Amino acid sequence: MQRGSFCYVNGAAVLEARNLTKEYPLGKENVRALDGVDFTAVQGDFAVINGPSGSGKTTLLNMLALIDRPSEGEVLFEEKPTSRLTEGELALLRREKIGLVFQTFNLIPVLSVAENVEYPLLLTKTPRGERRERVAARLDEVGLSGFGKRHPDELCGGQRQRVAVARALVAQPRLILADEPTANLDSATGKQIMELLQGLNTGHCVTFLVVTHDPSVLGYAQRVLTIRDGRIQGEEKRGAPRPA
Repeated sequence: MQRGSFCYVNGAAVLEARNLTKEYPLGKENVRALDGVDFTAVQGDFAVINGPSGSGKTTLLNMLALIDRPSEGEVLFEEKPTSRLTEGELALLRREKIGLVFQTFNLIPVLSVAENVEYPLLLTKTPRGERRERVAARLDEVGLSGFGKRHPDELCGGQRQRVAVARALVAQPRLILADEPTANLDSATGKQIMELLQGLNTGHCVTFLVVTHDPSVLGYAQRVLTIRDGRIQGEEKRGAPRPA
């Protein structure tokens, strides 16, 4: 997959942040980690949010992933507000429509590769036969066909991240959020992971949002948004979408 090749982007908003603000108590004062963030990701988008440590990247990701609630503002998923959803409703939405990729992989060590990928499908009560088909397809797609019986401690960092990507995709989500996906990888492996994500964006037309401070990741994005001091400072559009 070459840089600059993207899924066709349409105008349907998958995710939207409106005036997103998050404050945390620190002693007698409040620290504002996010300060009025506005952001929209549409179907097929491949966006990167870039900024230094302490800029608010992880806080923003937690808000967009519906893991944490904002102090002010609103997150809309598929154009529907989420602020009034219960914790159970938010968990269901995440389970069915949002895939997460973490910099520390977050694989379950006692489970095999196939079982790690299958785990989200167990939560949605997907039939056994369909689970096996999806797991096999996703492992093949990330280049790990034949690795299903291995355990995470038998894999290198790049292979573990590929397992994490397969797990994020297996429930066929509308959105995948990746938190520093190259942070624990060497530069060559990081390049392979980013090319994999870009190819999956094209192949599945799923929306990707990558949060990173790694400048090498920026070349894979269709849009680069810079965040500093809890605010989006600017946006750069790169390349041009094409039909998948």
